[in-house]
Amino acid sequence: MVKVGVVLCGCGRFDGSEVHESVLTLLHLARGGAEWVGLAPDTAQWAVCEHFGGEVQAGEDRNQLQEAARIARGEVAPLAQVSAADLDALILPGGSGAARNLCDFAERGGDGAVLPELATLLRSLHAARKPIGAICIAPAILALALGPHRPRLTLGPSSSGPALEAARTGAEMVDCPVDGVVVDEAQRLVSTPAYLRGPGIAEVDAGIGKLVAQVLAWCRR
Repeated sequence: MVKVGVVLCGCGRFDGSEVHESVLTLLHLARGGAEWVGLAPDTAQWAVCEHFGGEVQAGEDRNQLQEAARIARGEVAPLAQVSAADLDALILPGGSGAARNLCDFAERGGDGAVLPELATLLRSLHAARKPIGAICIAPAILALALGPHRPRLTLGPSSSGPALEAARTGAEMVDCPVDGVVVDEAQRLVSTPAYLRGPGIAEVDAGIGKLVAQVLAWCRR
């Protein structure tokens, strides 16, 4: 059975992984006959936010692995304990945590860096030609980790601030609707804008379903 890692980084769009995008990814993987493996850094989140307006809650502290277990129903392992040899593919859902916990793109844009254990995993998977999918803001992580390879990615509108920052890494940023995907066939990368474009869960689901289907199709070739 195909084994796909899903990288989480907390629980909630303002401070961790976007819940809809994460759960839809797991659902499409299960329906596609794949085994999914939840992964998350065993470190503190960048902040803790309330999820009405996104305000930071001063003095609060939460662990990404423990919070990710809320989404994965406890089926989550420390990211640092997994290597490319353990997986057939990897998918990264979005949420602010993807741009703040897994890298510092939110603060430094195209000058940012990826969490070392994740950067190592991504580059190893890429070198082994194992598929990687990225959702919402998570393609920025691929731009930072794989920019010199000029990956073809999307962050929704190609003229938006995030897309322009990601392009500074060397990535080719492509405009894409919410229900579409951008496929880099040569490098086995696929991305979809999800909630960067919205407007709701049904539209986001369409793009994520196509992304998961593409990842699994590559795995089975």
